[in-house]
Amino acid sequence: MKRRSFIKNASVFAGSLAATKLLSSTATAQNIKELNFGIISTESQANQKPIWEPFIKAMSEQLGMPVKAFYATQYAGVIEAMRFGQVQLAWYGGKSYIEAAKRAEAEVFAQTVADDGSKGYYSHLIMNINHPDLAKAKAMGGDKYVLENAAKLQFAFNDPNSTSGYLVPSYYVFAQNGVNPKKAFKRLIFAGNHEATALAIANNQVDVATNNNESLSRLEKTNPKARANIDTIWTSTLIPSDPIAWRKDLPEDIKAKLKDFFYNYQDETVLAPLEWSGFDPATDDIWNPIRELNIGKQILEVQSNDNLSQTEKDKQIAELNQQLEAIK
Repeated sequence: MKRRSFIKNASVFAGSLAATKLLSSTATAQNIKELNFGIISTESQANQKPIWEPFIKAMSEQLGMPVKAFYATQYAGVIEAMRFGQVQLAWYGGKSYIEAAKRAEAEVFAQTVADDGSKGYYSHLIMNINHPDLAKAKAMGGDKYVLENAAKLQFAFNDPNSTSGYLVPSYYVFAQNGVNPKKAFKRLIFAGNHEATALAIANNQVDVATNNNESLSRLEKTNPKARANIDTIWTSTLIPSDPIAWRKDLPEDIKAKLKDFFYNYQDETVLAPLEWSGFDPATDDIWNPIRELNIGKQILEVQSNDNLSQTEKDKQIAELNQQLEAIK
C-alpha cells in the first residue's frame, strides 16, 4: 500500500472508570498485584469467554500473578479502559490499536499468527444465500452492486473502531468512489460486532453486511446453521493480523515476563479455538498501512464534502497530508 496513492486519490465506562486509578510511570511489579487483559468485542461474551479463559489462565500461571479478562460491548470500551488504566494490556484490531496508541498510551509488542502461519486476514461484504440479488451481486462484484443499489438496501457495518468491519470497506468501497454510506442506504446500522453482522445476514435482517474471513470461520464452529446461510460477495486486500499491546507505563520487569510468555507460547489445545498458532514480536510501524488507510479515507471524505468551501477543503487536506508525511 503506497502512501502517495491516498494523496492522489485524494458512557461506555462512565461508572467504572470514575473509580479507576492510573498506573504510575514509576510503578513496580511489587505494587501491581494483578493485570487486566482487554478483549475487543468481535462476538458475544458468551462465545468469547470459553475460548479466551484457558489462555488467560495460562498467562496468569506463567506470570505468577492474577490476569483477568476484560470484555467490553464495544471496541471503544477497551480503548477507554486502557486510557484510564483499567486494563494494562489488550488484544486489538488494527484500527482500534492505532486509536489506542494515539490516546490510550498503548504500545504494541506482539502480533497474532494464524493457525495456517499467516499474519493477515481479509474484510468481506456478505449476503444471505437466498437473497434474490445474490447471483447479480457476485456477477457484478459485490462492491459495485452495493454502490449501484444502495438506495434500496439495508446495510450493516460492525463497529466504528473495527478494521475489517468498518475502516477497510469504508475506504475501498465507499470513500474511493465518493459515496457517503451514512446517506446512501435505505437503512444503515452499526450491529456492534462481527457475530452480530453475520447473524443479521443469516436471519435476513439486512441485505448486505461487513465481516471477515476469521470471524466467518469462527461462526462455522459456533453457529454452523447460520454460517451455511451466508455467502461472500467482496473481498479486500490483505489486512495485517491483530496486535497485542500494553500500556507504555507498565513496569519493565512485567513487560519482560509478558514478552517471554507471548513469544514462546505454543499450546495448540489452548490456541486452536482462537485460530492462532502463536505470536511474533511486533513493532508499531506494522500498522502504518492502517493509519494511511484511515487518513486516506478522511482525505476523500473532505474532497467530496459539499458543505465545505474550497479554502476549508484545502486546509483540511493539507493537514491530513502532513499526517501522512509523518508516517515513515
